[in-house]
Amino acid sequence: MTLQELKEKLSLNILTEGGQLDRQVTGGYVSDLLSDVMANAKEGDVWITLQTHLNIVAVASLKGISGIIIVNGRRPDDETLRKASEEGIPILGTDETAFEISGRIYKILNDA
Repeated sequence: MTLQELKEKLSLNILTEGGQLDRQVTGGYVSDLLSDVMANAKEGDVWITLQTHLNIVAVASLKGISGIIIVNGRRPDDETLRKASEEGIPILGTDETAFEISGRIYKILNDA
């Protein structure tokens, strides 16, 4: 499934410009601890977090994350969004909690 398809099914808001929404999503990872994501997330995962600072872009790029979904209606600052756009890392947002959006993504990916 592509990130674009996931965005549409979940009514996610795209926060970055020029994001590569054609990226394949093969799984998901939920964590707010950067070292945990670096150690355990897999290439192709969508990362679900409430973190909004600049370092999320570096971690996502390092791990080959398909995209970042920021929960609880949080929004990164302009510098983070600019860097994500430069790096081609799509950042999407939702008002849902990590628990809610994770369950929905799990269901979508396993029913596909």
